[in-house]
Order: sequence, then C-alpha cells, then structure tokens
Amino acid sequence: MFTIDKYVVAESLDQAYELNQNRRNVIIGGMLWLKMGRKKIGTAIDLSNLNLNTIEEDDDSFKIGAMCTLRDVENHLGLNSYFNNLLSKSVEHIVGVQMRNLATIGGSIYSRFGFSDILTALLSLDSYVELHKGGIVPLKKFVDMPYDNDILVRIIIKKDGRSSCYKSHRMSSSDFPVLACAVSNKGNEWYASVGARPGKAVLKQFTLSEKPSNEEIDKVAQDITKLMTFGTNMRGSTRYRRLLADVLIKRNIEEIIGGNHAD
Repeated sequence: MFTIDKYVVAESLDQAYELNQNRRNVIIGGMLWLKMGRKKIGTAIDLSNLNLNTIEEDDDSFKIGAMCTLRDVENHLGLNSYFNNLLSKSVEHIVGVQMRNLATIGGSIYSRFGFSDILTALLSLDSYVELHKGGIVPLKKFVDMPYDNDILVRIIIKKDGRSSCYKSHRMSSSDFPVLACAVSNKGNEWYASVGARPGKAVLKQFTLSEKPSNEEIDKVAQDITKLMTFGTNMRGSTRYRRLLADVLIKRNIEEIIGGNHAD
C-alpha cells in the first residue's frame, strides 16, 4: 500500500508537469499497480479535471486521452470498426471488466510494461504519443526512451487503412500473456509486434508477395523470430516463447489475408 502526504487535482497540464518534477510526487490514474507496492508519495497529482478522458475521431486519426480507461477503448465503436477489433481483442482478457474500468491507457502506455497487451497492439499501428513537453513522438521510438518526468497527454493513431490482427497465448483466460502478438498490413508493408517475451513489445517490418504461399509465410515467421530476443520466467521458457511467436505471427498473417494454414 502507499501513503500520500498531499493530494492535488491539477488545474492545468503546466501545473501537473511542474508538480511532477519532484521525484516524490506521482501522477495517479487507476492506481492499480501503485497500490500493490509500498511507496510514500509526497503529492498525488490527479489529472481527472483536464478533459483527458475522451476519444476523438477525425478524418486522419483517433486521439485517445491518457485518462481513458481500457474499457473505454474496448467499447469504442469507431476504434473497433476501423481497426477490425484489434484493440478490443488486445484488452478483453486483462483480468476482468472491473479492472479495465479502472486501468488508464495513459498509465499502461507510459509504463511500457513487458506484459502489456495494449502496447503490443498499438505498436503494430501507426501510433504516436503526445507528451506535454516532449511533443508528439512515434510510439516505436517512445518504447525505447528512458523514463522521465514528462506527462503523457494522449495517444494518436493514424488512419492509414492498414489491416490488423491480434492474438495472445495465456495459461488461463484472465492471466498475464505468455506471449502477445499483433500483425498489421498496408499494401506490401507488413509489421509484427511481439510482447510478453517477457520483455516489452518489439516491432519488426517485413514484406510478403501479394498471394503468399504457406512456405513463404512459414519462412518469414521464422526469420522474424530469429531477430527477436526471448526470455524465461515462471510462465514459459525462451524456447517455448519462440515457438509461440512463430505460430501467432503465422496465424495473424493468415487471418489478415483471409485464409488459414491448412489452405
């Protein structure tokens, strides 16, 4: 559990940013992970009055406020329709509805957890994060940036017409993923994002012919997994995860092109 000396509902992002420069202060969202540790917090900074709990759609993109919950993302008709339910499929097995009603997408993406389903899914799209001081940064770059005291304001997903698919493997329905995988396709450009390796998600780009054969899909999946690093923990070994990645990449590709591995 944690203790809080002072609680402040921020009146502006500038105020929240200034408060967050003190390392004893913390931005609070759903507080699901925060409450599992032991921490003495100087000032808890609440962003709930800054109108960051909306999902906006225009002709070019979706803009998801950092205070939107995973449940908001899961149920958004526009996101589900445009991205073939990619984001809803990526969060539907995260513990339960009660947790998804609390967990914020800002906290999930800023933390860059190794087991993050939503990070794996977003990385396969043309996604960006908007930081208060750092500006707009591609998600694939943000994933590898060091942690700092900037504030994640929103996530931006470009509407570039790509097809996408998400799959994960779990020991039980609501457990953390043993491995997570998202694949997307735009023209002759393909992208594979693999998370819970157990490290944070990584993205690889590849190409396929217009009508790839099973042999071509098999080879590209093997080539991608050879470029990735996998590890061992209580949920699976390095070898097991590499085998899972190979299978999930192939299944995602096959679903996008409209077939299956037996065709």
